[in-house]
Amino acid sequence: MSVTSREWQLIARPVGEPKASDFRLLQAEVADPGPGQILVRNTWLSVDPYMRGRMNDVPSYIPPFQLNEPMTGGAVGVVVAAGDGSAVPVGATVAHFEGWREYALLDASAVQQLDVSVAPPQAYLGVLGITGLTAYVGLTEIAPVKEGDVVFVSGAAGAVGSIAGQIAKKLGASKVVGSAGGPEKVRRLKDDFGYDAAIDYREGELRKQLKEAAPDGIDVYFDNVGGDTLDAALTRMNLFGRIALCGAISVYNAESTPAGPRHLTNAIGKSLTLRGFTIGHHMKAFPEYIGKAAGWLADGSLHVDETVVDGIDNGLNAWFGLMSGANTGKMLVRLTED
Repeated sequence: MSVTSREWQLIARPVGEPKASDFRLLQAEVADPGPGQILVRNTWLSVDPYMRGRMNDVPSYIPPFQLNEPMTGGAVGVVVAAGDGSAVPVGATVAHFEGWREYALLDASAVQQLDVSVAPPQAYLGVLGITGLTAYVGLTEIAPVKEGDVVFVSGAAGAVGSIAGQIAKKLGASKVVGSAGGPEKVRRLKDDFGYDAAIDYREGELRKQLKEAAPDGIDVYFDNVGGDTLDAALTRMNLFGRIALCGAISVYNAESTPAGPRHLTNAIGKSLTLRGFTIGHHMKAFPEYIGKAAGWLADGSLHVDETVVDGIDNGLNAWFGLMSGANTGKMLVRLTED
């Protein structure tokens, strides 16, 4: 049952901020599954900031997108055909990394079957997937939260940040401060995600806002933003503070190497630990995290939000929206059958 599938491709490597003309959406024929293969109709696509780095042809922890080839990324879908010997049956819901297309032909060994009785399928791209695991690892292994700590999270209304603040509380933080862009997101940090205090980075004066929000200093900083926010956090860290360097979305579109934090010498005087990480090196923590997160979802103590854009044709707009801060919680593209 060969099918026609629309897919996104990168056709030019962006310099600075990407443009719509750097991409194209086209149709391609997808072959029938052979022995050990499955054909998956994708239903949800994950939209993530790390995709910006993959648009550059430079070595990194994940290979760059190839020009004029289908883009890849996290996806959830339903198996609609299976070749001989496939261990994954037709009708199964699976997660895989061949997103940004409507249909994907995959080896059955390359997918993870999902239990959709525990949570809806798209949750495995967010709270029960890499997103949630990143928040958990960052606060348990990279910059461990101790009982009574003051924790600061940047990008706090995003996919990782909205979960990180809640996990920090579960780990015993006495106060959790978040930063986000705009008054509505600041409100939601406190009302929906349980933050004790929130600052709006768009108002400027980050150092002053942080001092007011955390007058006793910061013990743990979970950094999703980099740039000026990281610099401001360095001025408020307490002795032996820990910083988890998860992302730096504020500088992803920089056309030249950004200047380093002006207050980095504080790391010396305060004996700080700054540790970067990518989640691929910490997958062993997945079973532990899933066991806890599933329980938190079941008892209602973990609040999850999503921003959903419909249709493969709107996938690129969803990514542009993510990079400009249009989302609250996880940004997703929902694909539906025509």
